[in-house]
Amino acid sequence: MAEVVLVTGVSRYLGGKFARQLTADPSVERVIGVDVIPPPHDIGRAEFVRADIRNPMIGKIIAQAEVDTVVHMNVIATPTHAGGRTSQKEINVIGTMQLLAACQKAPSIRRLVVKSSAAVYGSSPRDPAMFTEDMGPKALPRAGFGKDSVEVEGYVRGFSRRRPDVEISMLRFANIIGPGIRTSLTDYFALPVVPVPLGYDARLQFVHESDAVGALLLATTGPSSGITNIAGDGVITVTQAAGMAGRPVLPVPMPAAGLFGLVVKRSGLADFSSDQIQFLAYGRGLDTRRMREVLGFEPVYTTRAAFQDYARGIGAAVPGGAAIGSALSGVAGVAGSAAHALSHVWPAGRND
Repeated sequence: MAEVVLVTGVSRYLGGKFARQLTADPSVERVIGVDVIPPPHDIGRAEFVRADIRNPMIGKIIAQAEVDTVVHMNVIATPTHAGGRTSQKEINVIGTMQLLAACQKAPSIRRLVVKSSAAVYGSSPRDPAMFTEDMGPKALPRAGFGKDSVEVEGYVRGFSRRRPDVEISMLRFANIIGPGIRTSLTDYFALPVVPVPLGYDARLQFVHESDAVGALLLATTGPSSGITNIAGDGVITVTQAAGMAGRPVLPVPMPAAGLFGLVVKRSGLADFSSDQIQFLAYGRGLDTRRMREVLGFEPVYTTRAAFQDYARGIGAAVPGGAAIGSALSGVAGVAGSAAHALSHVWPAGRND
């Protein structure tokens, strides 16, 4: 049973919400929240300690408080929220390495809970309809958050071999969505016009932010579940989601999607990356039997209901959306022409 819990990433929205709800559990004696900046929101009776998990100082905090459970929520999905891609990778990968090194040396540690992501499965046209936890990706994520998540999980598995006495719960979340959380995907569906890869309509799964917190709470205080997929029931497609959000779609040829995404990213409207574009083309599905049978968790929201709750909070598309769409169509046309021209200069497969 968790008595003294250390939570990383409490200054971010989901980490703060989790810490606040965890402190309401009378079986948990003490909650220590760690982050590099003070939380801008209420974290309940959790004690905030200003610390960087990339610094070995985290080991002293764990040892002095005799922490028995660590909940690692400081794996950041969006580069702009971390101060850029370099900072994001340092926090995700180097931070996890330092945290696990501290846990390895602490005899008081009995359980480690890691907020991971279904991004470890990647997205490709050869994917199965539903990924189970023992399946690997058909194409490993080669960049961004997906690659970080693969590395983080690798370090956690190494830690598990070195400390077999520690229970591990690694939750692979589908895209988390809701009225309060902000991610690259929530920004994407809030665009006045939603660009979609031409000829594709990917299947998407979501988990509501409150269900994500509920699963983490159960993984912290309930049974240890190992690697577990977490997602709401059902799927929706990209165009169905855009329709629920009240946004028109703009088909963009796949060869131009990267250039188009760069334009949108530089405009500050949404954070696009190569793995995001792959996901929007091919989607992903998760098998959640283990979530129910081992973790014993039942989401309140289906995928559709979770997205609808998010969509209610973003409001109608901004006035002039048609004009913006026309402008973006021009950008897409230019990007498509450029991509076509580049394909003759750099044939597919060349990286020089």
